[in-house]
Amino acid sequence: MKIGFIGLGNMAQAMIGGIIKEGLAKPEEICGSAKTAATENAMRERFGIRVTGDNRKTAQEAELLFLAVKPQFFPEVIEQIRGLALEGKTVVSIAPGKSLSWLAEQFGKELAFVRAMPNTPALVGEGCTAVCFAPEVTQEQKAGVMAVLGSFGKAIEVPERLMDVVPGVSGSSPAWIFMLMEAMADGAVAEGMPRSQAYEFVAQAVLGSAKLMLETGKHPGELKDMVCSPAGSTIQAVRVLEEKNFRGAVMDAVIACVEKSRSL
Repeated sequence: MKIGFIGLGNMAQAMIGGIIKEGLAKPEEICGSAKTAATENAMRERFGIRVTGDNRKTAQEAELLFLAVKPQFFPEVIEQIRGLALEGKTVVSIAPGKSLSWLAEQFGKELAFVRAMPNTPALVGEGCTAVCFAPEVTQEQKAGVMAVLGSFGKAIEVPERLMDVVPGVSGSSPAWIFMLMEAMADGAVAEGMPRSQAYEFVAQAVLGSAKLMLETGKHPGELKDMVCSPAGSTIQAVRVLEEKNFRGAVMDAVIACVEKSRSL
């Protein structure tokens, strides 16, 4: 399968790395184009893919085409490629806020459009990508997309009405997870722990907690209760977080993220 990327930023790099690692395509079967020649040359050197230097050529060569540019550049890119013969190709957008109907309107035709929302942990093979499909996508095309998205983490199909909710729980949420981790480390540093060691403890705690939830299937509240011993230190920390409206603040952050995503 020939795979093309218009846009070769961090997310495209994560995808390409996963595709090659899982053997879904050989480097020479992947082509791409970027805004600068420096980015294209770096991708050629890192992965051995072909760079076209031209968005139209990338779209023409690809059977599975990823539009991996920032949302503000979508109109420009679509204008460049909309007149090409794209029938039979799968066109995947990873931009937030761009609906399947918007894509069809911009291209002026109904194609096999896909919306996907990956997140930055894809860079280390632990991404979580939400995906939805237009009716024109065949089962074969769908399987190909899911294989690619699953090559750098977990891919989950959702109805399109939930795609704008995904940034709040997956796409953007690593930012506030990192804020939480930084704050936890700051507290440990305030109590005398070296910062590098504090980051190591915090990162492993977050990784282990996530794995425990996924592998046990237990409700997060139940897992929280398992840590809170009667008259212990953990429940005192929970009390402080509740007094500071920790959960309410997180909920508000998720809702604000979703509202912004819907407005893009």
